[in-house]
Amino acid sequence: MDVACPSCGETEELRGVRRDETIELSCLECGHEWPRDLAPTCTACGGTDLQAVPLAIVEKGRGTQLSVVGTRTIHLCYECDAETIARWHRNRPNPLMPDELPTM
Repeated sequence: MDVACPSCGETEELRGVRRDETIELSCLECGHEWPRDLAPTCTACGGTDLQAVPLAIVEKGRGTQLSVVGTRTIHLCYECDAETIARWHRNRPNPLMPDELPTM
């Protein structure tokens, strides 16, 4: 998830300090400060009914072999990502495979 300053749009020169249930962000470019809630939200609909799902990190090994080298947690919306969540549930306990696999 990319974070950008709501005032100037800066995405690199940002600093944050955790305070209870929020992160107090500040932009080093324009000086704007704003709170960011720690609870994840859906980027499409803004909903908070999300499922944490492990997403596989895949690298190409020898020949055509693909290897899962790790996982990272993503949050999927029950409304917007229902099909992807259903696909993950069918293949549990395996992690969700990425949409694009390495080809080189």
